[in-house]
Amino acid sequence: MAACSIEDVLAKAEQDEAEKLKSITVQKELDLEFDIGNLVAYDKNRIDIRQFREQKKEDFLRSLARDNTQLLVNEIWKHPTERVEEVIVVKLPEPTTPLPREKPPPKPRPPTKWEEFAKLKGIQKKKKTNLVWDDVAKNELHRLRNIARAQKIKVPGVGLTPTAQQSKTDLARAVNVAKSSTASAGKFQDRLPKEKAPRNTGKKRKFQPVIGNFSNEKQRQLDLLKVMDSKKPRLDVNKAVNKQMREDDREESAAKFKKGGKKGRKGGNFSGKGKGGGGKGKGKGRAGGKGQGPPSGKKGAGKPGKH
Repeated sequence: MAACSIEDVLAKAEQDEAEKLKSITVQKELDLEFDIGNLVAYDKNRIDIRQFREQKKEDFLRSLARDNTQLLVNEIWKHPTERVEEVIVVKLPEPTTPLPREKPPPKPRPPTKWEEFAKLKGIQKKKKTNLVWDDVAKNELHRLRNIARAQKIKVPGVGLTPTAQQSKTDLARAVNVAKSSTASAGKFQDRLPKEKAPRNTGKKRKFQPVIGNFSNEKQRQLDLLKVMDSKKPRLDVNKAVNKQMREDDREESAAKFKKGGKKGRKGGNFSGKGKGGGGKGKGKGRAGGKGQGPPSGKKGAGKPGKH
């Protein structure tokens, strides 16, 4: 009895081990139909009703599923393979079985009013541009920006990028930036003939920092209060000298004008109107004004006045 029991135990152990290590070869009366694109296998073989009743349902269904899965895996590895990130994968073909959708297909979007109007008028949508990105221009722009930052000058904008048509202002700006891109910031660059000086390149106003050393700010405020409290007005020497020079120039020009006017008055003598009865002779000139005769005042016909 003991030997029989040991043999039964060993036989059961061998059966269990064989169950775990089943062969990859599965025999079927009819070959299965496969849809590798969907990873689906169709088994059309007849189910043995007697075997289904003698075994448990779960064990029978588990064994049937295992055999069909093994056949599906064998069929998958018949297709071409490739290595992706140290992993071997299979290139699956296109699915052959149409599967139903989970949700209904979306309804077509109704056209907008503009689309209806464009269709009615025959308006076609056009592409905005056919330009292609130029990597060379991009690298040149980065180079100019790096040089500008290193020289602590204004960083060139988008206007310096090569375009199909550049205006006069864009070209002048590009020339100025290219000149200032040297190691000396354009200090020793020669100008072209008839080249004008660049605009807006003077010194900018520098404001005092709002934070930092407060002693300097305190001293400036004290100096300002000192000037405001002083009774004597603050004299700006340069302004006073300039004002005096302007007044001198004005007086000199006025004197020259008067001198030139007197020279213009000298001309020919004009006849005067004489009054009888001891009247004084008087003469009128067109440019010289009124002229008086001699102070003696002789009677008779008047004499021409002298200027």
